[in-house]
Amino acid sequence: MDGNFPEKYSRWSVSRVFPFIITFLLGVMFTLAFYVPRKKTNLANSLTSTDKLMETMQFIRDYYVDTVNESLLIETCMNSLLQNLDPHSAYITAADNKTMQESLDGAFEGIGVQFNVLHDTVNVVAVISGGPSEKAGLRAGDRILKVDGENFTGKKIDNTKVFKTLRGKKGTKVELDIQRRGFANLYHYSIVRDVIPTYTVDVSYLLDPRTGYIKINQFGSSTADEFRRALDKLQQQGMARLVIDLRGNSGGYLDAAIQICDELLPSGNLIVYTEGAKVRPEKVKATRGGCFESGKLAILIDEYSASASEIVAGAVQDNDRGIIVGRRSFGKGLVQRQFDFPDHSSVRLTIARYYTPSGRSIQKDYHLGSVAYNEEVLQRYLDGELDSVTCTGLDTTHIYHTREGRVVYGGGGIMPDEFVPLDRDTALTAFFPLVNSGAVIEFAFEYTSTHRNVLQQRYPTVETFVKNMSVTDDMINNLIHYYSTEICELPFPKVSAASEQEIKRWLKAFIGRNLYREDAFYPVINQSDKTIKRALEIL
Repeated sequence: MDGNFPEKYSRWSVSRVFPFIITFLLGVMFTLAFYVPRKKTNLANSLTSTDKLMETMQFIRDYYVDTVNESLLIETCMNSLLQNLDPHSAYITAADNKTMQESLDGAFEGIGVQFNVLHDTVNVVAVISGGPSEKAGLRAGDRILKVDGENFTGKKIDNTKVFKTLRGKKGTKVELDIQRRGFANLYHYSIVRDVIPTYTVDVSYLLDPRTGYIKINQFGSSTADEFRRALDKLQQQGMARLVIDLRGNSGGYLDAAIQICDELLPSGNLIVYTEGAKVRPEKVKATRGGCFESGKLAILIDEYSASASEIVAGAVQDNDRGIIVGRRSFGKGLVQRQFDFPDHSSVRLTIARYYTPSGRSIQKDYHLGSVAYNEEVLQRYLDGELDSVTCTGLDTTHIYHTREGRVVYGGGGIMPDEFVPLDRDTALTAFFPLVNSGAVIEFAFEYTSTHRNVLQQRYPTVETFVKNMSVTDDMINNLIHYYSTEICELPFPKVSAASEQEIKRWLKAFIGRNLYREDAFYPVINQSDKTIKRALEIL
């Protein structure tokens, strides 16, 4: 033995290590007995990445220890593959494709109700005019207790389950058992599903005798027609100025955005152009005969206005057609093309970038990864950008000029001409817990259900409701009691005058929504909207 090791360690090594050596060799022999070498091919020394992927899948099929859901494995692989390209290239399942298509196409198949899930029960908020539920006799305020004879209440009932259960192919039937306030017995309805229209223009009305307001929630196949109808209605009422609200509008069909711009811009004005490494550049210009090419115009945007919304805002701004009011938009300027598979799933692949007429790329940077990209709006909040125009994260080194020579900036999103900070009033300590907890929505639904007949008799139209309905102090006290007993047992903060005013406004708005949907909600909620007020001052 080596003289550097004491004798006791030498004896331990020989007597103890030998069995481990034997065990190790047996293990190697056992493993080799089950080793199956890969078949040699002419690619063995020059495998491409694609070859590796295909061979790996074959190894999994032939040798993996457990049963594998191969379809799920491949779909997961496709998601990872596409997500490493950019934030908006994606694999879309057949089910997700169907849901998104219904949303953008302006229709789905179902029974035609708006609902919420309150206290583990599905409550009908509104029935769609002309839909199968209205024809069958359902009313706002009804509670759905059974579907096809099975109980449909409890903690397992959520929005996803309700959608899956009540939606279905046109012509199929669903049986509902309804509880109606004031009646002890259940009402039974047999409803045949049908095509239910959906709308992308939430509301249109006059802010003042000369200023129209149109809110667009997304850009779908029916948006341009809805917009034209709204414009026509407002013009007949004497509209000379227009506010288009795109706040929170995440985009949709490019063609819909182009059609909206075509109604606003004179013939020949450039709307948008696209460029990509493997597709030909395209320029889109306004054509003749827009419905609103000359009146004063304001576009409202915020940090959640994206894609098609940014195309509209950028075209209006760069052509000096109107003013942009609000906060910097999201910054989504990548063009996707959809490639469909036979099973109705698809790959949505980025093929180009959008550019505004002045040459600005709308797309913000995404090279720090998907997490940083998705949290960028939160970072704006933390950096103070939503509070002050001086804190903007926009890259001011990318300078461009509008048609009339005004300076605008590129590098991600559309910076408004008139900045309006996020409303964070510290005096509203009693207002925020009521709204953020959902207590106002729940209380408004219960109040409307209980007093629906009286409310409709007293306020038979949207206009009379908006003008004359007032929330009483007793209603506020009952709302706070509801919050304290049903949602939070902590002592409720003192209600300041500012909080009381906001609570009354939001409670009235939600009662209005339960009675007359968005036609009553927005005219109430917009009365103290600072972005709308600023737009009106400028116009």
